Amino acid sequence: QVQLEESGGDLVQPGGSLRLSCKVSGFTVAHYAIGWFRQAPGAEREGVACISANGGSATYAPSVKDRFRISRDNSANTAFLQMDNLKPEDTAVYFCARNWVCGLRVGAPRDYDAWGQGTRVTVSS
Repeated sequence: QVQLEESGGDLVQPGGSLRLSCKVSGFTVAHYAIGWFRQAPGAEREGVACISANGGSATYAPSVKDRFRISRDNSANTAFLQMDNLKPEDTAVYFCARNWVCGLRVGAPRDYDAWGQGTRVTVSS
């Protein structure tokens, strides 16, 4: 059974940091790219970052580039999203998802075939 489970969401002040985790099971994670998406209330789900299967390359949305860093540990079946200098506009539910590859862009949700349930990030003073 393919499963992805996010964790690490929390309430944080502007300028703060969080590290999200995406634990996967039911498939060989080293064969897949992993992406992070987010969805704010009333907004569409948007791609944040994607990392290739071997971790050798990553793609970021312009709004988070230089503040967020995606990584993975295939031996632990886990991907991560380090988020620094958080802003109120980063408030959203964050999801991880599975894809075959990362392109030049993170891609659309329809490009990903398995999803976690999400973890909530709130940036507020």
